[in-house]
Amino acid sequence: MTFKKKHKLGFTSDRPFDKDPVCFKVLPGVKDKLKAVPDWQERLRGFVDELIKGVDHCQ
Repeated sequence: MTFKKKHKLGFTSDRPFDKDPVCFKVLPGVKDKLKAVPDWQERLRGFVDELIKGVDHCQ
C-alpha cells in the first residue's frame, strides 16, 4: 500500500515546527499526569511562549 500525496491521515499542522524537539526531565509521575491533560501539547507550547516573551538574546 502506498501513501497518497497530500493525504489527511496522521499528524498535520498549519504551523511549522522546529525539526528538533525540546526535551526536559520531570519528577516521577509527572509525565503520566501531563498526558492526561486534554490538549496538553498545545497548552504547553502556549506556556513556553509566555515564558520566553521579552527574551531577545540566545546564549
